Amino acid sequence: MNAIADLLIRNKAIEFGDFTLASGAKSRYYVDVKTAVTHPEFLAAIAHEIAERYEFDVVAGVAVGGVPLAVATALAAKKPFAIIRAEEKDHGKKTPIIGDVEGKEVLLVEDVTTSGGSALYGITMLRDAGGRADRVVTVVDREQGAEATLKAKAIDLFALVRVSEIL
Repeated sequence: MNAIADLLIRNKAIEFGDFTLASGAKSRYYVDVKTAVTHPEFLAAIAHEIAERYEFDVVAGVAVGGVPLAVATALAAKKPFAIIRAEEKDHGKKTPIIGDVEGKEVLLVEDVTTSGGSALYGITMLRDAGGRADRVVTVVDREQGAEATLKAKAIDLFALVRVSEIL
């Protein structure tokens, strides 16, 4: 078992029951990376893994789940990060992205991918802001269509852990 999968299990990031996912799909299990990354050991392990494996100018995450991953990865790589708002603001600067991505190679990080909707939204926002974005790294891929959805838009999905490795 890989080290990240082991940390997911040790941090009790897999729960069983009846859940409705962000995609609207029903599931008998839930992968709670958001809570698991509140543990420094787990967050640091993910950040170092991503920083060592992937090249990028800027790392970005969609609020809320991708933000701690982007910040920790940026610190580990000593590179800038960007935050993609989950929804548009109606006040202030009203920009969908906090941080400079224009003309830069941007790596999008996600906590969990299911259908790929959040990742596709993030990549679209990055591209609209002038970023070169065609890769997503997810902590856990639930293996429920995200890879195919993203591939159809010329986006590569890389998973630190596939759910089939931990169930």
